[in-house]
Amino acid sequence: MAHDRIEINPDIMTGKPVVRGTRITVESILRKLAAGMTPEAVAADHPNLTLDDIRAAQAFAADYLADEEVTFG
Repeated sequence: MAHDRIEINPDIMTGKPVVRGTRITVESILRKLAAGMTPEAVAADHPNLTLDDIRAAQAFAADYLADEEVTFG
C-alpha cells in the first residue's frame, strides 16, 4: 500500500520511517499515542504535523505489521 505522507530515506533519521518533509518518526508518534496522548496533543507538540499525518503514521504501522510473519514457540 502506498503511503504518500511517510518516507524512508537512509539520510534522514538513519532510514527510520518519518512524516514526509520532517524528521518526526512514525515510532515517536506511535509512542506518544501509546502513552495516552491524543492525536490533537501530538499535533500540538509538533506544529509541523497534521492530524492526517498522525493517521498516516498509524496506517503505515498497521500495514507494516500486517506483513510480518508471526511465530509462536
